[in-house]
Amino acid sequence: MKPVRSLARVMLSSIFVVSGARNFTHPDRLVPTAKPVTDRAAPLIQSLHPRIPTDTEALIRANAATQVVGGLMLASGRFARPAALILAGTLVPTTIAGHSFWNTDDPMARNHNQVHFLKNLGLLGGLLLAAADTGGKPGLRWRAGHRIDHSRRSVQRAVRTARREAKIAVRSAATGRRIPG
Repeated sequence: MKPVRSLARVMLSSIFVVSGARNFTHPDRLVPTAKPVTDRAAPLIQSLHPRIPTDTEALIRANAATQVVGGLMLASGRFARPAALILAGTLVPTTIAGHSFWNTDDPMARNHNQVHFLKNLGLLGGLLLAAADTGGKPGLRWRAGHRIDHSRRSVQRAVRTARREAKIAVRSAATGRRIPG
């Protein structure tokens, strides 16, 4: 399954690396489309830290750089699960800004945006699967539960041993001789 998993990660990440690099070098073509979304996000970003740039071009570049780095991380398998979540986060504003078919009156443009919206929705689903993929290894939840069960059994064994030793000590004290355990 490892070769399939590796190939799928590379395939899934390719769109983010290629379009992220393109958008980073040429953000100006996206500014008119992204401006309504970035204008709404700017106050939230400013509340996080006032020195973070909130102009549309800077936000497009930041999103693009994040997509390139996240895509490369996903493709390489290094921190693939967090990278998939980060890419999913970058996909949401990209999809809302670039493919808001519900705001389009032209039937051709509406259909075009709807297809791309659904494509991005499929990519989002793939990224969520990649974020949940443990690579065939047990997940954190299973490992934590397994460790708790193991600890519980160890404590139960210790209690049984202590009770057994206590019974032997009581019998030894009552008879006045040592009883082997």
